Amino acid sequence: MVKAGEQGLEAYLGVEISQDKLSAYVHVHRIDDGAVCTLQELEQWLRSHGIVHGFDLPQLAQITASLAAFQGKKCLVAAGTAPQNGEDGRIELAYDLDHSHARPKEQDDGKVDFREVNQLQNVKRGQVIARKIPATAAIPGTAVTGEMLFGKDGKEARFKIGKNVVLGPDEMTLYAAIEGLVTRTERDKINVFPVYEVNGDVDYKIGNIDFVGTVVIRGNVLSGFRVKAAGDIRVVGGVEGAELETDGSIEITGGILAGNKGYVKAGRNVKMSFVQDGNVIAGEDVLVSQSIMHSHIRAGRDIICSGAKALLVGGMAQAGERVTARTIGNTMSTATVIEVGLRPELRQGLTDLRQQLRVCAGNLDKTDKALVMLDQLAALGKLSPEKLAMRTKLTATKRQAMEEQLSLKDQILELEKTLEETDKARVDAINVVYGGTKIVIGHYTRFVKDPSQRVSFRYADGDIVMLPYH
Repeated sequence: MVKAGEQGLEAYLGVEISQDKLSAYVHVHRIDDGAVCTLQELEQWLRSHGIVHGFDLPQLAQITASLAAFQGKKCLVAAGTAPQNGEDGRIELAYDLDHSHARPKEQDDGKVDFREVNQLQNVKRGQVIARKIPATAAIPGTAVTGEMLFGKDGKEARFKIGKNVVLGPDEMTLYAAIEGLVTRTERDKINVFPVYEVNGDVDYKIGNIDFVGTVVIRGNVLSGFRVKAAGDIRVVGGVEGAELETDGSIEITGGILAGNKGYVKAGRNVKMSFVQDGNVIAGEDVLVSQSIMHSHIRAGRDIICSGAKALLVGGMAQAGERVTARTIGNTMSTATVIEVGLRPELRQGLTDLRQQLRVCAGNLDKTDKALVMLDQLAALGKLSPEKLAMRTKLTATKRQAMEEQLSLKDQILELEKTLEETDKARVDAINVVYGGTKIVIGHYTRFVKDPSQRVSFRYADGDIVMLPYH
């Protein structure tokens, strides 16, 4: 029984459906004295406005008990069932392949016991390395209007197959094709490599090493020698001014004392106790337990120098996302440059592209001047067949140069946009940062003049700000 005037509920109530169709609301307008309605009548009125699912019956009962109490209010009266997105498929490893992240045992006093290192894990031929877990389908939901709402199905995972591994007939399992060490290289490819061990120093007795698998050196790598591997490189000793290069990771139990000679380059991570006068390049992280001194360190992601007395002083540290050290710089204000916010190779690529653009613009200018001269000769009717051919060729050259110039500008613009994406970029001084330190985040630069304790440098509102370190 509706006693709400001649016009019924329409005169007193309004209905609103959210854009995602998961919520329905009733607006209670001005109510005349004595206006009442039943729960059944209100529900029927809502159905007449297309709301058929997810009624909040207790709320409807409260509204019908006293329309006047809800005058001027907006009330949620129905809630739909949201769809659930499916879970992405994933690759489940049979055991931890990420041995490159293994760290020596750190004692309570902060000292690192490099004798406690992980042993290499070998697999047998035919052993399962990884399994594919399928993606799941989305679970549909229901709108308050009764419509079916659809979520997104999960994405199927794909094996990134490297060397010496085979895919099972069901394409859901990955097996080792040979006996060896499982190693993950760039782009997370899974490989099985045999292991080559050197029981001593890499010196004139051993010579340079170029191996398709993992190399373990139970000694030092002396100046002037080269070690190249497709898997990981482990040095249970130190590295002098040598060249170490791999697609995987490099772990040096001792440190690097390079004398500004050679380099250490890994597709993934480089881990060591210290580096002095060295050149270290990592596709992902550089992990140092003691000190980085007067060296050029480049990491695609993070540079972490966070042992009990970890020090980063002198030289340049470039990281795609983060540089963290207990102490940055020193009391003598030694020039120390730290750059974050763009992968080092992209920053170098931007410099190279700008140089190419300058060369292209110079060539285009020369072509334009030559064409102006030839056009003048053509206007005077003095264009010989040879010069006509040259004019045609230069016109094609100009068109090609203009296309190249446009392409270079687009590439530069894309990289410059990347420089603006500095949300993850930060420089952390766990203990203290000293004057003489130069901080670069993306496009922006800040010079540290005075020592500051426990601070973090980040980009905010067009500038580099210094915040308390947490």
